[in-house]
Parts: sequence; structure tokens; C-alpha cells
Amino acid sequence: MNIFDVFQARVIAALDRLSLEGVIPQGLDVSRVVVEPPRDASHGDFATNAAMVLAKDAKTNPRALAEKLAAVLGEAEDVVGVEVAGPGFINIRVSPSVFIDVMRTAAAARGDFGRSAKGAGRKVNVEYVSANPTGPMHVGHGRGAVFGDALAALLEFTGHGVTREYYINDAGAQVDVLARSAFLRYREALGDDVGAIPEGLYPGDYLVPVGAALAAEHGTALKERPEAEWLPVVRDKAIAMMMDMIRDDLAGLAITHDVFFSERSLSQGPVDVIRRTIDELRARDIVYEGRLPPPKGAPIEDWEDREQTLFRATAYGDDVDRPLLKSDGSYTYFASDIAYHASKFERGFTTLIDVWGADHGGYVKRMAAAVAAVTGGKAELDVKLCQLVRLLRAGEPVKMSKRSGDFVTLREVVDEVGRDAVRFMMLFRKNDATLDFDLAKVIEQTKENPVFYVQYAHARCRSVFRQAEQAFPGIEAEISSGARFDLLDDPAERQLFRLIAQFPRAVDAAAAAHEPHRVAFWLYDLASEFHALWNKGKDTPHLRFVIDNNRELSSARLAMVRTVMDVAACGLSILGVSAPDEMR
Repeated sequence: MNIFDVFQARVIAALDRLSLEGVIPQGLDVSRVVVEPPRDASHGDFATNAAMVLAKDAKTNPRALAEKLAAVLGEAEDVVGVEVAGPGFINIRVSPSVFIDVMRTAAAARGDFGRSAKGAGRKVNVEYVSANPTGPMHVGHGRGAVFGDALAALLEFTGHGVTREYYINDAGAQVDVLARSAFLRYREALGDDVGAIPEGLYPGDYLVPVGAALAAEHGTALKERPEAEWLPVVRDKAIAMMMDMIRDDLAGLAITHDVFFSERSLSQGPVDVIRRTIDELRARDIVYEGRLPPPKGAPIEDWEDREQTLFRATAYGDDVDRPLLKSDGSYTYFASDIAYHASKFERGFTTLIDVWGADHGGYVKRMAAAVAAVTGGKAELDVKLCQLVRLLRAGEPVKMSKRSGDFVTLREVVDEVGRDAVRFMMLFRKNDATLDFDLAKVIEQTKENPVFYVQYAHARCRSVFRQAEQAFPGIEAEISSGARFDLLDDPAERQLFRLIAQFPRAVDAAAAAHEPHRVAFWLYDLASEFHALWNKGKDTPHLRFVIDNNRELSSARLAMVRTVMDVAACGLSILGVSAPDEMR
């Protein structure tokens, strides 16, 4: 039950009535009308922008329209006041029964409160992580991994048909470099002195097991073959072992993918999908042969002026047309990416979400152009960029990892602070903002540590029930959605009711914007309100959750506590974070 949807429907019904009465024109576009909590809670329970966004089309003054709309909205029995503020915003105040009804609904729904079918089963492809299989994952990969996984869970919770996908970049020069690096470790495993790892190869110790596996499987046979023969063998083994390591790193964060899509399969499968895609686009005059001007600022001697196979990206909003073939005739990365996204559309996805690192920001325009071209505008691409993670310890930058060679691995961070801290803190900041991740602060048991503060709210709820069972044995089993929420009339209790009523709206808004951090922020607000109410009970005995001589009032407060606990657990589950019964 999204109570804000209920009141939005009331506002639209009131507008329909005004149009039927001839007060405003019929057929106005109400898609921009929203109902939301007022910025200042003292102004009321709901606010709508209806008059502000419709006044121009209605050919009237916003405040005049607001006055007429307010009069209609104020006729409802559960509305106790409607005020027009400023140039035409409308604030609505309702009777306590509205939020008491929401609490009953939430208490009955338990962990499903806020779940919706708004996605209507629409197929969504969320592609995330997609790290090159050339080594262990670093903390930056972890941010994209957590963001993508939480977004997928959020979309599932709101009724979308979600596929979690990982694009394996197993074609191109970087995997050949991986193979040559692994071959050195293979020789090392056979007893050769390989010396220092040459510049340009991967120096990390993580390739030592690959070399050992190759030595055990092939003995000295690979050493006696030319590179053209051993390289594909070593490359396949190295990629397979790197992907096993990446899957294991992701498992440490409870992340799994439904699909692992190989880039090489696009050109080396039964059908050359890249060639087919280029031919199809050429038939539509979206691919052509032509020349590109030199890039701005490039010295002329570095520019190769030649006839190229080009994608007409400028016809779809990009700044320049893009090459699809290199001078040696091989495909560019962009050609592979076009074919890959065309494959997503062919598999039935019309909403494509790509989660990339911030260093790929310059690639967004051309990919949006490609998706618009290959789908005929029938698919929507949303690229979410995840900014850098600065890893600190008590405010100081963390040293590099010996295992990786030049960065701190994700596994090292998870092992040190735990999955929950990594996941929550990666989501407690918007994805496009740089994140400072302090290894010391994320394990502190203080209000300043958001993951602790939210999890502690859930654990504190459980402790309330342990206390209640001592005063009233068996009372937890009696708790039901029919509890007397009307008995709870303290302003702090009613404020908690209002906040819980906002959870379905917060979830819907987060899903629509593809921003799971909104759920994390809402959970922190819930924890703050709950802890404040708990502390208030310490100083004001009649507000305690368990009143030894009043079973009915205790039952009502326990129903409220259980609802807080259920909604907190639900929000944490969307984020992939546990809801502990105790904090140690």
C-alpha cells in the first residue's frame, strides 16, 4: 500500500471533477503531478504540486487553481485541513486514522510491505561488474558490483523481470597480455628463473596458481611450442581461472549473476554476430565508408587519414561518427559493444542498465547512440557511473596490496570489515559521488557508522521482544495487524507511523530513478526515529515499549516495534545486508 499513490489518485480525481464542471479544460496532462511529504513536516502530511504544473495549460493563476483544488480535496472525511502555500503548493493534513490504517497494512504485510507490481514483469537487463578477467577485483569493482546487485534486487521488489549479467571481456589485447604473464608463471613453476616481471605484464602473485596448474597439466610441452601455439592454450586456462577467482570474490559479497556473456562468442561462435550486426546497420545506411576529421588537439603527424567503416553515431546524438574496424581489419571494441547490446534486445530486453566505472563516462554518448540505432528506439539504455572509492584507515590512505601488485583487492577489504559493512557503505552515497571508505570507521559501534546504526535498530527491536516475553510470556505470538495502534498517540510514535508509511514511496522512487542509495538513506532515517523513541522511553516511563501492568498497550507498542523490525529487515534485504538479532 503506497498511501502517496492513494492521495495522488485523489488529486487527479479532483482535477477530473473540476474539468467536468468547466473550471479547467479537459484532457490536461497530469503526468507531472506528484504527491509527496512536505519538506517541513509541520506543514502537513502530504503536499502536491498539481496547481503549479497545470496552471499554464489551464490558462489560470497557480494560486487560483490551488484554491479551487484545495476546496475539493478538503471534502474528504479523513482530511482535516488543506492549505495553499506560497505561489500555489497545496499541503494536506489528514486524521490519525490514515496512518493507523497504513500501520495495520504494514503489520499484516510483514516483509512484503512496499513490494509492488509496478514493473509489470517488464524485462530488465542489469549488466554490472564486467571487470576484465585479468586479475582479482579491486575496491572500485566492488562498488559497481554492490550497486548493480542492489539495483537488481530493488527492481525485482517492484515487479520487474530482472536478469543479472556479466560481460566477460575475453577478446582483445589485454587477455593476450594476461596469457604472456601466465606463461612466465608457468615457466617459473617448472623451475626457470624468470627474474623480475617485465613492464607491461601483470606482476601480481595471483597468477602463480595459474602457472602451477599449467605445469601440472602440460608439463614442459608448452615451452617447446611457438607462441602462436601456446598462447591460446594459456589464454583459455588463465581466463577460466581468473573468472573462477572473480566469481569467488563476488560470492564473498553474496553476489551471483544469471548470465556470463563472452565477448569472444560474438565473433568466434557459429555465427559472426558482429559482422551480421554491421551488415544489418549498413543495409539501413547507418554504417558507411568514409573519412573522419582529426581529433581536436591531435598533432597532424599522429593522424591517420584513411577510408574507414563508420557508424553514423551523429545521427543519434553523438559528437562524431565512430569507427567499427581497425586498420588491420579487426573489430573495434565499439563494434563488439554494438553487437552485444543488440543481442540484449534480441533476447527480449527493452530496459538495459549498464553499471560502469566513472572512467568510462566519455563512452556513454556513443553507446546510447548505438542502442537507439540497433533497437530502432524501442529500448532504453541507462548507464550508471560509479565514482572512485578512496580507501582509508583512520583517515590515512591504505597501502597497496602485494597480492595484486598495485591495488588493494576487494577480497582483502571484505575479509577485514565484513560483507555487510562493504555493501551498506558502498550504497550510503550516491553512485556518481566519490566515496571515502574508512576501514576503521565502518566497524565502529557508533551512530556515526551508518551500517551499525541501522542494524542496531533491528537488533534492538529483537531485544524488546526478549524483554516483553519476560513480562508477558507468549505475547509475541499474540501480535497481529489488529493491534490497537490508536492507543499510540505520542507525537514521536505518530512520526514513526508517518515514516513507515513513506517506505513504499521510497522504494518506488528508488526503483524508478535506478538509485538504491535512497533505500539506504531511508533506513538511516528509520533507525534515527526508532532509537530516539527508545531513548525517550528511558526518560518517560509511560512511553516504554513494555508496560508491565498494561498488556493491551504493550501489545500495541510491540506491534509497532515488530513493524519497524520487519520494514528494516526488508530494506536491508534489498541492499543485500543482514538484519542481525543481536549486535556483539
